[in-house]
Amino acid sequence: MPLRRIAVLGLTILALTLGGSRGNSGPPAPPAATPVAAAPVVAEHQEPTVKPSVPSPVASPSASSPVVATGDGPAGTVRKTGSDAVALTFDDGPWDDTPAVLDLLAQHHVKATFCMVGRQVAARAEMVRRMVAEGHTLCNHSWSHDEKLRTRTPDQIRSDMQRTNDAIRAAAPGAVIGYFRAPGGNWSPDIVSIAAGLGMTSISWTVDPRDWSGPGVQSIVHTVLTKTGPGGIVLLHDGAGPQTVTALRTILPDLAGRFTLIALPAPTSVPRTLR
Repeated sequence: MPLRRIAVLGLTILALTLGGSRGNSGPPAPPAATPVAAAPVVAEHQEPTVKPSVPSPVASPSASSPVVATGDGPAGTVRKTGSDAVALTFDDGPWDDTPAVLDLLAQHHVKATFCMVGRQVAARAEMVRRMVAEGHTLCNHSWSHDEKLRTRTPDQIRSDMQRTNDAIRAAAPGAVIGYFRAPGGNWSPDIVSIAAGLGMTSISWTVDPRDWSGPGVQSIVHTVLTKTGPGGIVLLHDGAGPQTVTALRTILPDLAGRFTLIALPAPTSVPRTLR
């Protein structure tokens, strides 16, 4: 083969070899980057999928405490104040401890409702006058705390209520007596009806620490403070002895700090929910 053709053939083979090598290899690939999680994209005004954890508010005792269902009565018997306000009621007086109860109520600027026994009123008329003068509400609690009153005839029931009202008004002329509470919570339709005929709304209660039984100061305090809820009616006794008076020193500031404490309203302003 002539030398010139050999040279051309050699150059052709060299060119083909170099071109194929570049097409198959190309530039070296860059080192792989370490993967990084991309931040989620949140559209404007769009809430994130997972909301931040926010501690739940601690419920106040007034919102979370259960209400003791006691003192149930027939239709027409009131067990709530008709608002978020709480009413303190005192039964079976007036007694020797009643002035101390009145002193504590005055100290804390609290009005209450006193459910009075007629024969006690006759012996302590000056205390009834003080209740009226200090703006407390009066309630008829029968003449002698007859827990079998509901078994009496309608005439006997009416006579008992009227005798008690007469004693209260003899002690405090012109006194408004807007409520009746059956002794022992022993209600009957006759009692509710007759009381209404005498202008009195029948009231029961939602919280009863049974202070009359002498359970101890701490028991009285614990029951009242943990069981009282909005609209509650608390049953206490101004004739239960010194335990109740001592317990009130804790009960009154605590409840007054959590609720509006009221005397049950006069008959002319009794809310419809109380009727």
